[in-house]
Amino acid sequence: MVLGRLAHFGFDAILFSAFLAGVKRSTGLQVKTDQIESKDIRSAVVKYLDVGEWVMDQSIAFMGTSAYFERKR
Repeated sequence: MVLGRLAHFGFDAILFSAFLAGVKRSTGLQVKTDQIESKDIRSAVVKYLDVGEWVMDQSIAFMGTSAYFERKR
């Protein structure tokens, strides 16, 4: 039960990080990490946001090769 909740929280955290990466790519708006005073917390936040960027890259690569998605511009 606790493990399930932990997995759900982890998935939600990754999903939110990917959402922030999407906002950054589509609008240019991003989290002001330079205003975080603690070097350790700043480093953790940057790593967390990098995970979202990686998830976005992997998702886009998968969708680009999938027959279920098409690119329209």
